[in-house]
Amino acid sequence: MPVPVPRQRTSPTDCTGSPEPTRPTRPTGTTGATGPAGATGATGAAVSTGPAGQAGPSAATPPATATPAKSGDLIVLVIDDDPSATFTASELPETAGTRVRIRTARNLTEAERLLTDDIHCVLVDLGLPGADDGDELAPLKHVLRLAPRHAVLALAAEGDAERAAAAVRVGAQDYLFRDELDVRLLSRAIQYAVERKRADVAQRQLTESRLRAQENARLERGLLPTPLLQGSDLRFAARYRPGRSRALLGGDFYDTVRTPDGTVHAMIGDVSGHGPDEAALGVELRIAWRALTLAGLCGDQLLSTLQQVLEHERESEEIFATLCTVDIAPDGRRAGICLAGHPSPLVTHRGRAKQLIPNEEGGPALGLLSRARWPRRHVELGGAWGLMMYTDGLIEGRTGPGASDRLGQEGMLDMINGRLAEGLSGDDLLEAAVTQAQELNGGELNDDVAVLLLGRDGGV
Repeated sequence: MPVPVPRQRTSPTDCTGSPEPTRPTRPTGTTGATGPAGATGATGAAVSTGPAGQAGPSAATPPATATPAKSGDLIVLVIDDDPSATFTASELPETAGTRVRIRTARNLTEAERLLTDDIHCVLVDLGLPGADDGDELAPLKHVLRLAPRHAVLALAAEGDAERAAAAVRVGAQDYLFRDELDVRLLSRAIQYAVERKRADVAQRQLTESRLRAQENARLERGLLPTPLLQGSDLRFAARYRPGRSRALLGGDFYDTVRTPDGTVHAMIGDVSGHGPDEAALGVELRIAWRALTLAGLCGDQLLSTLQQVLEHERESEEIFATLCTVDIAPDGRRAGICLAGHPSPLVTHRGRAKQLIPNEEGGPALGLLSRARWPRRHVELGGAWGLMMYTDGLIEGRTGPGASDRLGQEGMLDMINGRLAEGLSGDDLLEAAVTQAQELNGGELNDDVAVLLLGRDGGV
């Protein structure tokens, strides 16, 4: 293969000491893989120039054979209406362990055909024909639109510094003066341009990722419920930890509203599975529950309607949701509880440990049985009480790092009673409970966790 040295147009002699041939005019209508003046074709094979710029193999050197590209090679597409005036071979000598392979195109149409995904850098002659409306950078801008993921170098004449600088301003990674080209400068400029483009793409992707994360956080924060308890003397506290990394919202959901008759309605639920689709379905069910509750539905009628919503909105028939609803009477002394495949709430009275409310009368999870029924259990709360509702993410963690046993409801009872004995209540109680469950698990809990606490007259 001949030594691939970029050729300098203004040099009086070439590397052999012979006069440099003048830049020939391309014959009209010439097409194909090889062109006049020793232009290389789409294959990137080298064609040297003979006397008077006629294309053909060199008399002293056999025709070059293209070497298969390796994974570490850099492939450059040169767009120049006379590429033989710049390059005489299909690759540059290897520098710093990197070989630069050359492909050439004589115009933008041919460049568009040759611009494949394996190209790393595009070298564009700013003197290409095709400027329109006085825009001397039109060919370069066209290339930038064609190759948004590729590094682009502008090739300019020595006296065209202003246009070369403008090329960088519109998107090229750098510019080179044709008359100053040598092998080392060109190879280094190509490698630098490729690395700069990679850094630019990585930075843009990072910025876009951060913006998406911020938008998702704002959206998820807006979807979290705002309790409607105006006029109620009940204490309210809640904790929510999604199982998805860096998420604010998971498949668990909860809500609390007070209707005009003074009844306080609370709900907590869990959509099967994990991910954004389950989180979206949980939001739909929460909003549907609030609307139905404010419309006056409760108990079995409300849950039957919610099941219809679930069946219409879920992506597959395998998806279901557990639910627990509590309706606290206006005087705060009684409650009606419905369970749809959900863990039973905890209840405590002043001076006594928390206990599980029996759930023998509960019904199936929503979405499992088309004609299911959900009995409503009546519970006497008394004057001072606390009621804690939770999802199974709180009880499915391990009892210790490396342990195989689940915490379970009994373990959770012991954990909560221990925190109550320390005098914790409200937000502090919930935060301590979730944190301890995580510590016992030996790390982050795998499932979403939601905990809701309602209390009256110092019950919690």
